[in-house]
Order: sequence, then structure tokens, then C-alpha cells
Amino acid sequence: MAGMKDYVNSKVSNNREQIEFHVKEILKLIGENVEREGLLETPARVTRMYEEIFAGYDVDPRDVVGVTFDEQHEELVIVKDIVYYSQCEHHMAPFFGKAHIGYIPSGKIAGLSKLARLVEAISRRLQVQERITSQIADILDEVLKPNGVMVVVEGEHLCMCARGVKKPGSKTVTSAVRGDFRTSSALRSEFLSLLKQ
Repeated sequence: MAGMKDYVNSKVSNNREQIEFHVKEILKLIGENVEREGLLETPARVTRMYEEIFAGYDVDPRDVVGVTFDEQHEELVIVKDIVYYSQCEHHMAPFFGKAHIGYIPSGKIAGLSKLARLVEAISRRLQVQERITSQIADILDEVLKPNGVMVVVEGEHLCMCARGVKKPGSKTVTSAVRGDFRTSSALRSEFLSLLKQ
């Protein structure tokens, strides 16, 4: 399956003229001169950006996991430092960071790149970090039916760093645990210690 960069949000594409019109209206309402050279193409640029950064709406994240492989590996599998970019649904401001995914297979494994694509499919829409974290865990639990899943997501939110309380450099960390990770503190500790290596 192709990467998310190959997808665009079809609703944005189909409503290009309306979106460009409304971006132009917002520029006017904040006091800008929409006829100045630097802003002439801004409505079109913003629309093209929306096609890309909201591409997740046109993708079912379950499909992104794709083909699974029968494999009798029943030890911890981790893909860490998966960079993501998303948009806060409260302020439409960017937030970004890294996702770390661990799971214990129960006879089926996913291609490693599929985990990164899953993060992209979920994060390329208006989101909150807590939901991203839970959705990754829930979808892996549903599709792979592993013995356990643990997801940790770190994020830096511009709605908090660049506005409001203005605390640049502050990070939010969220986690979700399913299956054996819920009941085994040793498994959670193993996952977290491997993240630090």
C-alpha cells in the first residue's frame, strides 16, 4: 500500500473553490490585504496543504495495517520514534512528536512499515493526542489480535507552546495498554526500558 503522502483528502479537492473563497475571507477579516503579492496564491496553497494534512479522512486505518503474516514469534516487537504531524481539533494548530508502538504477537505479525502508516492515517485529521494513542492501540488489537499492545505518544502542541500559556518545549506524553500489558508491570517496564535504548 502506498504511503499517506500519495493520498489527498477528496472532500477538500471537490470543494477547492469554496475553501479558497473562505480562506480569502478569513484573511480579510484578520485585517490583511488579499491583493498583496505575498497573499495572492495563499488561498490555493492553504487548500493544497489541507488536501495533504487531512488525507487521513479518506483512509480506513484498519486497511493500512494491510496484510498480516503468520509467524510464531511471541516476543515483544517494538517500532519506536515514528514521527507524526497532526492538527489540534480545538485550535486547528499543529502538534507533532513521536509514537512508539509495542505488541506481543499471537501468531500474526504486521509489516513494520504498516505501523508507521497506521500512525499517519490516524494523525492526518483533526485530532487530540489522547485519541491518537487509543486509536492506534485499539486498531492493532482488533486487526492483529495480539496478546498485548502498548502505545506511547509524545507531542509538542503549538496551541500551548506558541499561544495561550506559551510554554515552548513542554511535551505531553500519553499511553494506551491492551491485553497482557494491562496485567504485567514487567512487560510495561520492558517496553519502557527498550524505548530508552
